Amino acid sequence: MARLHEYQGKAILAANGFKIPRGRAATSVDDAVAAAKELGSEVVVKIQAWTTGRAGIGGVTFAKKPEDVREHAQRMLAMKVGQFPVEAVLVEEKLDIDREFFLSFAIDDAARAPIIIFAAGGGTGIEQRAAATRRIPCEVTRGPLDSAVAEAVESCGLAPKNAKQLNEAVRELFVAARSVEARSLEINPLVLTKTGGFVAADCRITIDDYAVGRHPELGIEIAREFDHPPTALERVAYAVEQNDHRGTFYFAQLATAASKESKGLVGFHGAGGGGSMMSMDAIVTAGFTIANFTDTSGNPSAAKVYRAARIILAQPDLVGYFGSGSGVASQEQYWSAYGLAKAFWELNLDIPAVIRLGGNTEDRAVEILHRISKLLSAPVEGYRKTDTPGFIAARFAELVTAAGEKKWKPRMPRLPKFVGDPSATELGVKNGRVWIDTARWPDIRAAVETHSAGLIVDRNGAPVSPLPNEEFATKDSELLACDVECRLAGIEGFYLELDVPGLDQVIGGQR
Repeated sequence: MARLHEYQGKAILAANGFKIPRGRAATSVDDAVAAAKELGSEVVVKIQAWTTGRAGIGGVTFAKKPEDVREHAQRMLAMKVGQFPVEAVLVEEKLDIDREFFLSFAIDDAARAPIIIFAAGGGTGIEQRAAATRRIPCEVTRGPLDSAVAEAVESCGLAPKNAKQLNEAVRELFVAARSVEARSLEINPLVLTKTGGFVAADCRITIDDYAVGRHPELGIEIAREFDHPPTALERVAYAVEQNDHRGTFYFAQLATAASKESKGLVGFHGAGGGGSMMSMDAIVTAGFTIANFTDTSGNPSAAKVYRAARIILAQPDLVGYFGSGSGVASQEQYWSAYGLAKAFWELNLDIPAVIRLGGNTEDRAVEILHRISKLLSAPVEGYRKTDTPGFIAARFAELVTAAGEKKWKPRMPRLPKFVGDPSATELGVKNGRVWIDTARWPDIRAAVETHSAGLIVDRNGAPVSPLPNEEFATKDSELLACDVECRLAGIEGFYLELDVPGLDQVIGGQR
């Protein structure tokens, strides 16, 4: 489920009848100080991060004067939650609190219906006070049941005016959640101020992934649940997935540096959820830190696997590349092997790679990896479904040890000299192009015709495709295989260039 920051959630609450504290988000120290000066009173400064327990990690503090905010904002904007930086703080007026309440909207999967959870007493530790909470049933179209709301509010012993306000707040919560198709919406605490009004002091919202496309106003970049705002690489990877629906591609960054006791940071590439989890456990047990979780499954195109590998290898300081999935994947594994082989050659892989491609055509897949390894300066080893994740993780550890302290440095792919030359033949494919050295066509014609399975043939002494342009454009995987096979045969003059929009900017490269 896609998450929103606190300040974004409060804007939704305000649009649906809730009072929220005066204040605003700031992404710089000077902006935070300016926000405090605008408020002209004691303020609270809070990191905007997708985590609970912010106060416990120094992410919530109070400041009496605007200049005090400078020190707090400077410290907070230099913080990391997990291994990812804090990008914004929220500067708000300090509330004069009389009582606190807990109010949460959620989807009850068992009942297949919305529910509101209410407690007279919010704040830290509400999870441990489950016995004090009330569950208010909701109808999908009408909202919370009147009798249940009345009973919950009556139990609080509030004055009639405040009881009416709280009753309205429970209903407004449902309306706010429904307005953005939230999967959950939590206000903790909803406070009753000493002046007699209810204010949403904190807010956490998650949006149903399938609803994100219907709410562009929310500005959600990736319709997936992360524990941090999307990184640049995650944005690049999500765009790849959205542009190619042949199989799945999931990429999430987990760490940017290895822990002190770790043997190093590993680029992880799985295939199939359950098997990938087992393989991640194996590599962690072997003493490594996983830089990312990647899954390419569901019979992905070779081009998609290639792009996944390029993105994984855009992460610095990796000591190796570890690929292992279910071992019984119902997909043609040689396509994945071709995608990996192309990426490894283009980037001149110089850290060890261990790849387990169990399932259909695994023997052919292992052979492709074995052959490409001979063209690289670091070992690439392929394994089958009979090789357990534990076994290949141990082998991976041996190869990393043998490599010494070698760490990966992201780089631009190497391109043949004829790529982009006006004299070269250029043929368009899905998000890329084929380049053929026209001057060498007579020498490479037979190999290209063979390895492309007739997708490119000779016509009047020049390379052409016998297919209509729109059909040829979908054959990127077959042409990728031709690219690899020509290279393995020592034939220069054919190259498939595949775009990965935004990736060059992430690694700082230039064409």
